[in-house]
Amino acid sequence: MPRGRYSLHDLHDHTPLGEEHFHCAPGPSGWRYVSRTTSPTGDHLGSVDLALDEMGRLIRLELHAASWQVRGAALQGVTWVRTDPTGSHATEGNVRAHTFAGTSPAFLIAMTRLLRLTLASPTTRVRVVTFTDPVLAPRTVDQSWALVNSEAHTTDNGPLIVDEYQVSALDTGEQHTIHIAGDVVLAAPGVELEHLETPPSPRVSGTPGAQVPPPGSGPDTA
Repeated sequence: MPRGRYSLHDLHDHTPLGEEHFHCAPGPSGWRYVSRTTSPTGDHLGSVDLALDEMGRLIRLELHAASWQVRGAALQGVTWVRTDPTGSHATEGNVRAHTFAGTSPAFLIAMTRLLRLTLASPTTRVRVVTFTDPVLAPRTVDQSWALVNSEAHTTDNGPLIVDEYQVSALDTGEQHTIHIAGDVVLAAPGVELEHLETPPSPRVSGTPGAQVPPPGSGPDTA
């Protein structure tokens, strides 16, 4: 069960935003990630609880930030309920998208477990609903993902496979690179792995040429 700490930074000026303390683990029914986020001064900021099925499809998502809360799942695309700080008003949303995205590194891991890209896979286009901090406002964006390199590194626990992905925002053309080992993000824009107590879980193998499932093909859809 990987357990550790990420530091989070502003994408533009690299201002420290806080730390995310996490643990995650695969299981017989899929994969789960749980974390809590703290400010640079140590104050509690929010939390993430994300669960996937064995195919990488979203079973459950629960986000908390600045008294806002989002609960979501893969249902006819992705469906969610967002609750305001007073708890008196809740808004529902549904988009024909593949999955959710957000500040947490959990979403990057979840995407790789859904896509299962290989070096032979073509660049894959996905639609995601991303929740922006600190009020968890939803925004629908299109991205392209490609696995551009995969290297084995020797460790005391055996070979560690590090995958390099190129991710592009299709609305702006902005590109960035992320490095992932199994179910741990080693580096990504705004994310640095600061501490890891246990090794990453093994990577999820893909099928050459595998295609991302269409939006709405989650476990709760026909």
